[in-house]
Formats: sequence, C-alpha cells, structure tokens
Amino acid sequence: MSIEKRAVRADDDGLRLDRWLKKYYPSLPHTLVQKLVRTGQVRVDGGRMKADARLSTGQEIRVPTHFAAPAAEAEPSLKPPPGMSKADRDFIERMIVFENDYIAVLNKPYGIAVQGGTKTSRHIDGLLAGMADRFGGERPRLVHRLDRDTTGILVVAKDRQTAARLGRLFQTRSVQKIYWAIVRGVPKPLQGKVEVPLVKAAGPEGDRVRKARPGEQDLAQHATTYYSVIDRVAQQLAWVSLKPVTGRQHQLRAHMEILGTPILGDQKYGDMAELPMDGIENKLHLHARRLTLKDAKVGDIDISAPLPAHMAKTFELLGFEAQRYDE
Repeated sequence: MSIEKRAVRADDDGLRLDRWLKKYYPSLPHTLVQKLVRTGQVRVDGGRMKADARLSTGQEIRVPTHFAAPAAEAEPSLKPPPGMSKADRDFIERMIVFENDYIAVLNKPYGIAVQGGTKTSRHIDGLLAGMADRFGGERPRLVHRLDRDTTGILVVAKDRQTAARLGRLFQTRSVQKIYWAIVRGVPKPLQGKVEVPLVKAAGPEGDRVRKARPGEQDLAQHATTYYSVIDRVAQQLAWVSLKPVTGRQHQLRAHMEILGTPILGDQKYGDMAELPMDGIENKLHLHARRLTLKDAKVGDIDISAPLPAHMAKTFELLGFEAQRYDE
C-alpha cells in the first residue's frame, strides 16, 4: 500500500481533518474520506482522529495514496475566485458541521444575513456563490432561510436537483426543526401550541409581522408553533424549545411576543426591558438547534448545532445545562 506523509501547514491550522483531505486529495469521494478516517487508514501523529477534529500546525498526517492522486502543491481548486478572499472562504469552512455528496449543513453565526437586501452587501448566499469550485462545480444553493440575528442550522444544496428535492420537503413540512430560545417570563401553560395567523406590517425599523386583526383574513398567513419549557429561573427567564409547523417570516419571534414572553434580546418583538444580569449580551437568543429529514437520495439527516458564544454564556450564567438535555 502506497503511503504519503504530510505536515500540516500554518495556513491549515484549525482546519477539520476531512476538509484537509478534500483540499489535498480532491478526487477522493466524501464517503471514502469518511471511511478512511473511520477505519484508521488515515492517521494523525500516528494515531486515529475523528473526521471533524481540528488540525494543528506541524502535525503529521499519513494518507494511503493509492486511492487518489494528491492535488498539486499550488492547490488550484481552492484558489479564491476574483473578489473572494481566503478569509471569506475560511469563514464558510468554519461554519460546516456536516457534509455529504449532496448537501452541506452550516452553523450560521450571529449577525450575518443569509441573503442580500437593502444596505446588505455581505451575506452567506453571496459568499457561497464564490465557493462553486469547493462544492463540486455548481453554485451552492440555499434550501431555507434564517433571520440575520438567528443562529444555527442552515442547509445548503450542492446542486440544482438536490435543491429542488429539499425545497419540496421543506414545503410539505417533512423536515423537522427544533429551535432553542431564552424568553422573558415563563410561558403558560409550560407546554402548548400557538396557532395565530400573521400579517406583514412595515415599521420604522423595517418589515415585521403581527397578529392578524378582524377583517384581514385575505392578508393573513396561517402560522403554528409548538413550544415546551425546558428550564426556568423563577418567573424571570425560561429556556424554551420551539417547533415551527409552518415557516413564516419572524414566526417564532412574533409568536413568543404574542404569548407575552418575548425572546431575550429581541427589541423588534417586545423585549425592551433592561438585561436581567451582568454578563448577558444584548443579542437575540434564538438558535436553530436541530434539523432532521429523510430523503432517498440525500439520506437520513439528524444534525444538531452547538450554541453560539453569547447563548452559551447566558446558559452558563443561568445554570442551564444544554448537554444534559441532549443526553
């Protein structure tokens, strides 16, 4: 068996092992990369390492090269296209929490828009447009959306056909999504359903939605959200799991405001009070935590995204234990 050993370069520090393999051995299929790592045929400093483990400068990687020819040292397949910086490409790479031959799942950070709009020049959709070479040649396509300040799972299709398949799944509500939020007060009852139609209404701070009023049936969009309180701090704050049945703009934020328990940090939807304690950041505390779907081509997907830094910090301050809930 032909073996090649390579040292991790400084500009690859922090790169995931599977991303490193795709970078230097681009002809390796994703499934084979996973198998080589899982079976220990790829080793780092002589030992086994998980595919999503981060590499450090100077580590030695042993790769069986009879499966594929290595990429040229100039790495032309990863050269940023005009207008696309290496920093932007690395920004997308760091978001990836899962990938197969058809999709990539991103953990979207706080404060970046998914798509462009008024006064929005830098957004994920635009950055993905410059990553076509990285994702197989076609322009990667968004399958669904998240608000600018909502964090968490965002699915990207690697080709037009997959985007169409998944688009139909989302439209038929065959995809299950779970969001985590911290809200002001405690919803009553502790478990329930919010089934309130919403209408769009322009405001001084941009578009928002509100509860439909009598006579607005023709304008209203049906919207349903299931919620469950996981933990709470007295009657002040609650950690809530949210399961949207429909996917209306700002649905979860509007429904929590309608319940009288707005999401912490959401000034557009009712959270105007002072922060409850020092150390909590004035940012939207809404995270797309988990997504599951089943598709004959894409496969059975069940992905969870780690909390963003500001929510993880708030969880720690309030004594909420995300890991125990997952278990």
